[in-house]
Amino acid sequence: MAISELPAPAETVSLSRRHLSSGRASLGEMFGGHLEAASHGAVVTTHEGREFLNCAGYGVLLLGSTHPRVVDAVVHQVRTHPVSSRILPDTAAPLAAEALVRVAPDGLTKVHFTGSGAEATECAIKLARAQGKRRLVTTVNGYHGKTMGALSVTARHLYQEPFEPLLPDVTEVPFGDAQALERALEGAPPSCFLVEPVQGEGGVIVPPAGYLQEVARLCRAHDCFLVVDEVLTGLGRLGHWWASQSEGPVHCDALLVGKGLSGGVVPVSAVLATPEAYKPFDKDPFIHTSTFSGAPIAMAAARAAIEALQEEDAVGRAAQLGELIRPAIAQSARRHCGHLVTEVRGQGLLIGLEMRDAGLAGEVMLELLEERVLVNHSLNNSQVLRLTPAATLTVPQTDWLLEAFDRALAVVGQRFPA
Repeated sequence: MAISELPAPAETVSLSRRHLSSGRASLGEMFGGHLEAASHGAVVTTHEGREFLNCAGYGVLLLGSTHPRVVDAVVHQVRTHPVSSRILPDTAAPLAAEALVRVAPDGLTKVHFTGSGAEATECAIKLARAQGKRRLVTTVNGYHGKTMGALSVTARHLYQEPFEPLLPDVTEVPFGDAQALERALEGAPPSCFLVEPVQGEGGVIVPPAGYLQEVARLCRAHDCFLVVDEVLTGLGRLGHWWASQSEGPVHCDALLVGKGLSGGVVPVSAVLATPEAYKPFDKDPFIHTSTFSGAPIAMAAARAAIEALQEEDAVGRAAQLGELIRPAIAQSARRHCGHLVTEVRGQGLLIGLEMRDAGLAGEVMLELLEERVLVNHSLNNSQVLRLTPAATLTVPQTDWLLEAFDRALAVVGQRFPA
C-alpha cells in the first residue's frame, strides 16, 4: 500500500480509539496527529511525506530502519521457511546462536531465544528458580519488562500496583550501591540479582566505576545467581559490544539480549547463559518453551544483524558519535537554559537529558517534534528525555540533530527564564 493510500489521520485515530488504546490515540493527537508510514535508516516518513529524524525507538534501531542486509535475510527466510514445525530441527537457530556466542562475553555459550526483553527476563528468573534461587533482588528504578515475573523486578509502583500481588520475596536495593547489595545478600536465602549496566528507563543512570565488578564478586561470594540485563545496552549501543564488560570482565550466570538483536526488522531477544546455569534447560528441552521461540524468520534477522554490526563497525561508530553528540547537547543546554537542565549524561548512543521537572521535559520533547526530531521519555523517570540514535547517522543528520536541540532548548529557555 502506497503512503497516499493509507487511511487519513482522523480515521486512524478513530480506529485506534475504538480498537486499541484511547489513551494512546490521545497521545498521538497531542504529538500533532502525524502517522508513521515508512522508515529508512535514521529517518521516519509520515503519511503526508514529512521526514523525522528518529532518535527514539526505545533503543532498537542501532542499525537504523530497513537495513538492507537484515531485510534481505528476512525476505529470503520468509520465502523459504519462516516458521518451523518444532518437531524436526532446522539450521536457522543454531547458526544464529553460534553468531551470538561468538560476540558474547567469555563463558556464555548457551542460548535460549525469546520474542521480547520481558520474555528474556522471565526465562532468566526461571533458570534461577530451577537452581533453587527463589528470592529476587532488583534495583530501585530498574526496568526489566512488564509481564508478571518481569514486572515483579521492575521497581516502579505505578506499573506494579494495578496487578498485585506479584511474585513474592522481592528485595530492592539502590542502583550503583554495592554495599547495599552486600547487606541484602548477607545471611539471606538463595538469591538472584538482576541489574542493568546502565539504567535506561530509570533515566540513563550510569553507576560508579567498578560497580559491576564488585557486584559480580559479591554474587560469587554469596552464591547469588547474577543476571545482567543488556536488552538495551548490549550489542554496541553504548560504544562497547557489552556495556557490562566496558571496564573489564564481569562474569555472570545469565545475560539478557534484545532490541538491537532484531536488526530493527523482526522482534527477537535471547538469554545467554553459562553451561552450569543452563543445566535445567539442557536436561529437559520442554521445561520452558514458546511456539515462536527460535522461529527461522527471527533467527535470520538476528544473525544478519550481528554480521552487519561487525562488518560496519557500528559499535565503534556508536562510541564516536556519542562523544560528538553528548557534549554538544550539554553545551546547548548551558548556553540556553542551564537553570532548567539538571544534567546531560550517558555513554555511546544512549544519552539522557534531565530537566528540572517532568513538565519541562515535555516542553523540550514537543519543541523537538517541531524540529522533526523524535526522542523518548524515560518510563521510570519522567524528567529525563532519552536519545537512542542510529549508528548510521550521516554528517548532515548529525548536524540536523544538534541544530534541532540547540533551537529547542533556546525556545524553552526563553519561555521559562531564570
